[in-house]
Amino acid sequence: MQPPASPAYDAVIIGSGPNGLSAAIALAGQGWKTLVVEAGETPGGGMRTKELTLPGYHHDVCSAVHPTALASPFFASLKLEEHGLRWIHPEVPLAHPLDGGRAAVLHRSVDETAEALGRDGFAYRLLFERLTEKASQLYPDVFTPLAFPRHPLLMAHFGAIAMMPAALVAHALFRTDAARALFAGNAAHSVLPLEQPFTAAVATMLQMSAHAVGWPVAEGGSQRIADALVAKLASLGGEVRCGWNVRTLEELPRARAYLFDTAPRVLTRIAGDALPAGYTRRLNAYRHGPGVFKVDYALSGPVPWTDDSCHKAGTVHVGGTLEEIRASELDAYEGRVSDAPFVLAAQQSVCDPSRAPAGKHTLWAYCHVPGGSVVDMQERITTQIERFAPGFRDTILAMHCFNCPQFEAYNQNCIGGDIVGGMANWAQLVTRPVASLCPYATPNKQLYLCSASTPPAGGVHGMCGWNAAQAVLRRIRP
Repeated sequence: MQPPASPAYDAVIIGSGPNGLSAAIALAGQGWKTLVVEAGETPGGGMRTKELTLPGYHHDVCSAVHPTALASPFFASLKLEEHGLRWIHPEVPLAHPLDGGRAAVLHRSVDETAEALGRDGFAYRLLFERLTEKASQLYPDVFTPLAFPRHPLLMAHFGAIAMMPAALVAHALFRTDAARALFAGNAAHSVLPLEQPFTAAVATMLQMSAHAVGWPVAEGGSQRIADALVAKLASLGGEVRCGWNVRTLEELPRARAYLFDTAPRVLTRIAGDALPAGYTRRLNAYRHGPGVFKVDYALSGPVPWTDDSCHKAGTVHVGGTLEEIRASELDAYEGRVSDAPFVLAAQQSVCDPSRAPAGKHTLWAYCHVPGGSVVDMQERITTQIERFAPGFRDTILAMHCFNCPQFEAYNQNCIGGDIVGGMANWAQLVTRPVASLCPYATPNKQLYLCSASTPPAGGVHGMCGWNAAQAVLRRIRP
């Protein structure tokens, strides 16, 4: 009798997003022979940059601004700058224009932000001063939520606010429309109604990170993050193969472990009967939330914002007051398209001139819509920007739009246009994709999930992949 053939690889990772590449790097760093398989023609998942409109205009297809990348303990350990990645910080991380030519501004400094918020300055310092000072201690606990916290008192301080609905926190802590809108706009990154528990966690994390590490862009585009991760993996002996759309496990090389940087239902489709039927049903019941409609603009010049702070900001939240943002996010969640959507905009070219020809600019903008929506939101998004930047239409040279089905066609993990890996409501925040002491592991000892559908959820931070790799290393001994 012949002994079984040795595995061709120790680990095969399906999907080359930030988590797939991070899982591969973490395993390769432990001496595992790793292969990353990617359906697209280039690696990166949500970290890709393309000339979507006109020659010379480089648009980030999905992720654009990266506070969680700098906050990530795993990314910090990789020294990606040695592999060609350069972070650029805009003068102002975030501006939130309001009617009347005003804007709420999130500065790098807690003090500067608080001073600009006037009578809400004291409450702002009370919320963010200590968290910002201790951010480097807090990040490991936030990014590994299923482990016992290293700093339990600090985590309790963060959790006391984080577990609350953002609308409640904004009204309880702040009195001005500027401070409330600033908090609400950040909370809307949760892609949930602001009345839901834990929406304050996203706002608190993002605003704290603006002060602690900044909201940078990658010089040349988000693709450069993927390129640096691929280079790091290659330095450890790992491989990446693109243009391979995996359909079944049988087509993959033999390996000790297979890690899926995919949506849960993509895992079940590929795994087939390698997973128990009951577990497959639980994965397929995993809920995805609202999708997005995105517009990339090629512009003849900078966006003509009424408030000067917006010209300096890498990110601009366009949607007015807390009440307006609440209404827009509730519409998307309940299956309606908003006539006045909350728009998340990034103007990378204000600090990275490589994004557009000399004197020209790019603008990246999207809003939340019901999952699977095919409604064209371009005019509504443009109208919202024009509201706070009169004359914006006159600067538009070309546009490129993505609706929900087009996002899913571009990346099969964006189910219904959901770009954050699944609904992050209280029921799925930590128990994603299923309630388990180890959500990365499946009943099959060879199969693992390492995508944003696992804790700590969405963002370009690689920690879902790192956490999954640790689960593999604990479960499969040398």
